Amino acid sequence: MVKVSIKKKVVAKVEKTKTGFSAFAIDYPVFTTGKTISELTKNLAEALNLYFEDDGYRVEEKNIDLEIDLQQFFQFYRVINAKFLADRIGMNPTLLSQYVQGRKKPSLLQTEKILNGIREVGRELSELSFAP
Repeated sequence: MVKVSIKKKVVAKVEKTKTGFSAFAIDYPVFTTGKTISELTKNLAEALNLYFEDDGYRVEEKNIDLEIDLQQFFQFYRVINAKFLADRIGMNPTLLSQYVQGRKKPSLLQTEKILNGIREVGRELSELSFAP
């Protein structure tokens, strides 16, 4: 049987656990765990491929979108200072704090603004090297 790659994105919700991460696919009865995000993605692709095995479909890691809520993100990645990020993206620090604490839910536009700021900081950090 020829395997056909699934083109649509498979969305999975991610939660932080004591031993790493867990994820469950929104539209399919598939879940898994991993110590790191890359291990989680690999394991989720493997679990999805087992689920779709009889249907002849194949899921690649690039077709998986992982989602984590802001509160869990900032609890796990404490190295990212919410006040610094708010200042950097032009958002009221108190408002971002309310999102992080779960007291308010950000709109889609606000969520994108926060995520773009986090990605920008990540890109900058990945391009740095330390002088010997």
